[in-house]
Amino acid sequence: MPSPLLRTALLLVASNVFMTFAWYGHLKNLSTKPWYVAAIVSWGIALFEYLLQVPANRIGNAGGLSLAQLKILQEAITLLVFVPFAALYMRQPVKLDYVWAGFCIVGAVYFVFRGHGV
Repeated sequence: MPSPLLRTALLLVASNVFMTFAWYGHLKNLSTKPWYVAAIVSWGIALFEYLLQVPANRIGNAGGLSLAQLKILQEAITLLVFVPFAALYMRQPVKLDYVWAGFCIVGAVYFVFRGHGV
């Protein structure tokens, strides 16, 4: 069986796919609909996000990850999911500043996990 960290990360990746579509997909797919239609659709998508995110955080916590580690891991995964979504699905340009910002998040992951043997 995969480690708690790997199981947590995989569930968070899947959760973030749903989250990203819930938060931003309506800008492309429902832009001509009233905002409340987009909100209801987004809530429906977000349900699946939570059905994956809650067990992910519980597995990670039970596996020894701290609250800070869970949060920084989630933020790093959010960027890993968001960048391809923005570039490929939403057709947004990827700018060099986004790469530098990504390196800052990688630094945050390093600092929150260093010395914890995870």
